[in-house]
Amino acid sequence: MHPLRFELHNELHSRPSVYFSAPAHVFHLALQEQAGALDHVLGRLYPGAEDQARRQQAQGLLKLEGYDLKWERHTEFLSLTLVVPRKTGGDLWPAFPAALKALVSDHDHLIINATQILVQAQAHWLGQTAAYGFKDPAGSKIGSGDAVVWSDFQLSHDGVNRLLLINHGLNDYRLGRMVRRLLEIETYRMMASLALPVAKKVSQQLKTFDEEWAKLSEQTADANSATARRLLGDISALSARIVRSTAQSRQRFSAAEAYAQLVFERIGELRESHLGDCQRLGVFIERRFKPTVRYCSATNQRLERLSDSVANLGELLQARIQVEVEEQNSEILHSLNARATTQIKIQKAVEGLSIIAITYYLLSLFKLLYGGLHSLGVDLTPRDAGLYLAPFAVLVIGATALRIRKAKQE
Repeated sequence: MHPLRFELHNELHSRPSVYFSAPAHVFHLALQEQAGALDHVLGRLYPGAEDQARRQQAQGLLKLEGYDLKWERHTEFLSLTLVVPRKTGGDLWPAFPAALKALVSDHDHLIINATQILVQAQAHWLGQTAAYGFKDPAGSKIGSGDAVVWSDFQLSHDGVNRLLLINHGLNDYRLGRMVRRLLEIETYRMMASLALPVAKKVSQQLKTFDEEWAKLSEQTADANSATARRLLGDISALSARIVRSTAQSRQRFSAAEAYAQLVFERIGELRESHLGDCQRLGVFIERRFKPTVRYCSATNQRLERLSDSVANLGELLQARIQVEVEEQNSEILHSLNARATTQIKIQKAVEGLSIIAITYYLLSLFKLLYGGLHSLGVDLTPRDAGLYLAPFAVLVIGATALRIRKAKQE
């Protein structure tokens, strides 16, 4: 059996929903990770040393003051969901339980999502949304008409988003899954929206980058060998700044894309249908959330395209410099070739002059030899002397020419 067989198979059963019956209040918090804050919260849930293994899990279900508390740990955030049965005649929107607030008391600044869902049975429906404090809410039939959900997405004074779910025919299991989808839509939407401030900051940087790129493009078009080095340094500096900005924003943009995909998937899983003349809940979210997603995606694409453009500009300038260097090398080679040809001609002329000089000195030597022999009384005519000495002269001149050739080859 593969060592990961059980671990990978049991992923099918990870992150189950909390199952409950209406009426109930569902309180949900999502905290962003920062400097070990999530470990601190889980340490409060599992304070014992024997609970170390539980704190390392991805999710858990336990009782908090007698109520079901479900926690899930994700890469960037921790979610806490507490289900409290609603008492007859109680407040429609009570404050978050003190025990739940105490868990996150030191990390209020990390709460990225706080959502409260009032789950009512059809029999307890008050008949109009205004009775629940909603102003011009969006509403939908969900679960193929087995429930109705309302919300105006207005935050309360303490930053809580409120949703009302009227249960018509959902059993406890389907109700738990439907509430989970609504909570995930809000949490993932907020996590995806964290990329919006980053996108705005990058957009301001892109204005500067675009202006610098345009100036460098114009200067590159008129560049020469004297300014090429400076331009190449400026392009490299701009490219480094763009790469740094890309590295700082890539993770946030990638996470936003993944979270947005989950939001749209969860909206589809609601299986919405129209509820009278109201705008559907999913349509309300998509129409206001998609521009954020598209803006972040477009900013990321602009940054990537600008990075490619600057890289291409640098390659173009390097290509021009390389062509100029090759032209200079070609001129140097032509000059060296001309010098070599001249040197060869000079060497040939020197060889010819050397042979002529040797021949002249050899003939002068023969003439002196002939004069000496004639003074000694040797009867030798000039014709006979030429016949005897000519082969020797040819041999000496030939040996001299052969030695010059060998020396030149060496």
